[in-house]
Amino acid sequence: MNDFIYSAPTKVYFGKDQELEVGKLIKPYAPNKVLIHYGGSSAKKSGLLDIVKNALEAEDIEYVELGGVKPNPELPLVREGIKLCKENNVDFVLAVGGGSVMDSAKDIANGAANPDIDVWDFSLGNAIPKHTLNKGCILTLAAAGSEMSHSCVITNPETKDKRGYSCPCNHMNFAIENPELTFSVNKYQTACGTVDISMHTIERFFMPGDDTYLTDDIAIAVIRNALSAGKCSFNEPNNYEARGNMMWASSLAHNGLTNCGRQFQLTVHQLEHEISGLYPEVAHGAGLAALWCSWARYVYQSNIPRWLKYANEVWNIDINYEHPEETILKAIETQENFYKSIEMPIDIKSLGVKESDLEYLADKCSRSKTRILAGYKELGYEEILDIYKMAYNR
Repeated sequence: MNDFIYSAPTKVYFGKDQELEVGKLIKPYAPNKVLIHYGGSSAKKSGLLDIVKNALEAEDIEYVELGGVKPNPELPLVREGIKLCKENNVDFVLAVGGGSVMDSAKDIANGAANPDIDVWDFSLGNAIPKHTLNKGCILTLAAAGSEMSHSCVITNPETKDKRGYSCPCNHMNFAIENPELTFSVNKYQTACGTVDISMHTIERFFMPGDDTYLTDDIAIAVIRNALSAGKCSFNEPNNYEARGNMMWASSLAHNGLTNCGRQFQLTVHQLEHEISGLYPEVAHGAGLAALWCSWARYVYQSNIPRWLKYANEVWNIDINYEHPEETILKAIETQENFYKSIEMPIDIKSLGVKESDLEYLADKCSRSKTRILAGYKELGYEEILDIYKMAYNR
């Protein structure tokens, strides 16, 4: 087991009507002004935005608004948010939405609190935020896990770069999680969320590490519950228990708990970031589903015992010890069929990715052939290109 430091400082308020208390939750921070940050029209149409404003006004808390966050949050809006914070002396950022809104809010909070540093330098790894504004979120989509994670992913539309960075400043002070707020999420986004939530821990499960028995058991429970709750939510959108378990899995899958003692890198996420960076219309969860099974078939031979454990404990497949690879391939096929059952793609061609872009994507992902993605089987430019080709030709 590797040495590790585990910290999950975000305070979670889980349950029905918790969003009604947002004003009272922000009040102790004595904010000068709050930035309410959100996405498109859903927050307005649902009435949630009015609920938030009324809750702040009830506590005499002033606020400004900034909507317009896209599914892959973009740098220009972050810069607009930073400027708005400076002009209005904002010292608390409240994200109302899903992972994209939360990541945008994190970057705004970091950029506003470190005015001497260009905010894009955080994404490029050229600087680390030393300060941040207080921030909280009201979760309306269970998927990214950003509500409890220390990560932030932003796209620069000019360069087509989608980059993530992790640091303690990215933790939310609090997260409000009411499963009822996700009832209106459509089937497609529910399916994308199911993929993203489970993948956050699946990828951790297949990173190098030994004797992490407790972490493994927690990881398997999170994966199984994310998949089952996601499938139920897909079929029964107003099922509170399913939506609730999916929402809680989202938080646990990406707050560091399921990689304690293990090496950490979300390899398939890195592959997908390049696709949705170049093709911003691609939903992140759909991109992950389209890549995972090809990645799995490419790397599984690097650690047969771990893949057998996954096949048996996640998918309940009996192990064939005489022909172990048959067991693993059956598990990968089972997961592929699961994706089909929730109408997720299993190839990147169906996402609109062009074959002529595969070498470009591999070059970007490998940082011009200078980066190796971690794992039991490490991936350089050639290996990354092989996986993109496999995922294209499924």
